[in-house]
Amino acid sequence: MNISPTKSNLLATKRALVFAEEGYTLLNRKRNVLIREIMQLIDDAREVQESIETVFARAYSSLQKANLSIGIEYVEELGFSIPENDSISYRLRSVMGVEVPSIEEIDENIEPSYGFFRTNTNLDQAFKAFQKALSLIARLSEIETTVYKLSVEIKKTQRRVHALEKVLIPQYKALVKFIESYIEETERDDFFRMKMLKARR
Repeated sequence: MNISPTKSNLLATKRALVFAEEGYTLLNRKRNVLIREIMQLIDDAREVQESIETVFARAYSSLQKANLSIGIEYVEELGFSIPENDSISYRLRSVMGVEVPSIEEIDENIEPSYGFFRTNTNLDQAFKAFQKALSLIARLSEIETTVYKLSVEIKKTQRRVHALEKVLIPQYKALVKFIESYIEETERDDFFRMKMLKARR
């Protein structure tokens, strides 16, 4: 940094150093909060993944039983009558300034659109299980998207923390030390000159 070693520049540099140190503290805290959030989300994702596997196993087991009891063709025909759930809605929430999705809960208690004629409990159980699976998949996609966005933010924050810790703060400290030394030396020289002048009188 090219800067004149004056008292005003010393004050400005000290202010900049305090600002940089405060920024470092805040960014470091932000990074730690984001890391904790990701660790929690990874645990949540593991639980949701296990639930998805369990629910899919139950859904396919019930579907196979329905296929055997009422026929694959009829099950397929009934499947076409079930409307697709393409109305998954979400809102955005902020985690330490990072906008992440929050998917609204999918209603798992939707009644089947097919009638009772030629159907049985196996088909109903398959329908309910697939509804549950849809809800879990939506939750997992929310978690994965959030983890990705927070990871990107952690990388950015880490770069800033590193730049402050390893570059900017040491530079400001060195500059403060240099200006203080220069001013002290100048003041000593001035004091010595004054003494010499007084001695000559």
